[in-house]
Amino acid sequence: MNKRLTGSLLAILLVFTLALVGCTKKEEPKAAVKAAATNAAQMTSYAMTSQFKITNLAFTTADGKASTDPTTAQIANTLKNAQVSVTGMYQSNPMQTEMTMNVNLSDGAINIKLPMIMTQETMYVKIPQIPMLPLPETVVGKFLKLDLKELAEMEGQEYKPLSVETSQKLSQELSSAVLDKYDQAKYFKDVDKKDAALPEGVDAKQVVQFAVTNENAKEAVTIFVKQALPAVLDVLSKEEYRSALNITQSDLDEVKKSLQSEDSQNEFTKTVNEMDKYMTLNQFHVDTAINDDNFPVYQKMVMDAVFANPDTKENVKVALEGSSQYSKINEKQTFSLGIPTGDDVVTMDQLQQEMGY
Repeated sequence: MNKRLTGSLLAILLVFTLALVGCTKKEEPKAAVKAAATNAAQMTSYAMTSQFKITNLAFTTADGKASTDPTTAQIANTLKNAQVSVTGMYQSNPMQTEMTMNVNLSDGAINIKLPMIMTQETMYVKIPQIPMLPLPETVVGKFLKLDLKELAEMEGQEYKPLSVETSQKLSQELSSAVLDKYDQAKYFKDVDKKDAALPEGVDAKQVVQFAVTNENAKEAVTIFVKQALPAVLDVLSKEEYRSALNITQSDLDEVKKSLQSEDSQNEFTKTVNEMDKYMTLNQFHVDTAINDDNFPVYQKMVMDAVFANPDTKENVKVALEGSSQYSKINEKQTFSLGIPTGDDVVTMDQLQQEMGY
């Protein structure tokens, strides 16, 4: 066989083999998360469920006993097992988002349900019955219509809805600006799927964990403030993003100047050096489950920390959990709430009149 033809066939076979391997093998953890973040920005539609929960909150005195201060006791009682959950769906064309937020406080004694709908220029919020804030029965259960353009004009700004393309591009650049600054060996690792406690229905080819420990917490904070944050400001300084977000270069320059000032740098260094005096990070990690299409279909955050007052020796113990799950990615969505109309809608002026303003 002709040597040139043989070489060409071998080259084609090699490329084909590498393509097959590339479709099935897992990427390096940091690269996998970056690719997933990029793909997430490309979602044109999805259904979503999220929740955030305070799993532990305790105020203790210098002798280790529970605080008897009435203010801290009230905070602890209100936020005990506090949970916020959100279910909803999104589509980019035509732009429509609907979600229902449930807030549970005081160990379930207070429950607030808040359905919301957003289109390109309008937001609708269903007026809830709030125990601490009695509202007229004539408006409870109706949707408050908010014109986003009018709200912007009231604040002296021009309303510029962020296009899907700009939003996607900005999200990609911001995620890269932050993730690029953290070393893979120190902060990223693969987690075995059987150890990741994935919810039923989540099919993942890879689970990546970003973790910060008590030992590298100072370094992680320093990287964010001194490297990631300036990179984020550089991204936002691009004209297309400044214009879309209604921010000026002078505002960004002022923030950067403040971060780089000698006083700010000295104060930050002092704060970081003394961080172990007022914070113990028992646990902090974010797990990202990535499916075969390289979409981040599930994320879970866990934090457990103790914040101390070095002067009074009083402590606040806080443990949090949060998660988000995505499904029906880039599929047609069925909106259950729809766009409110007629008597189901009240304007801000009507609400104020009903409340006697």
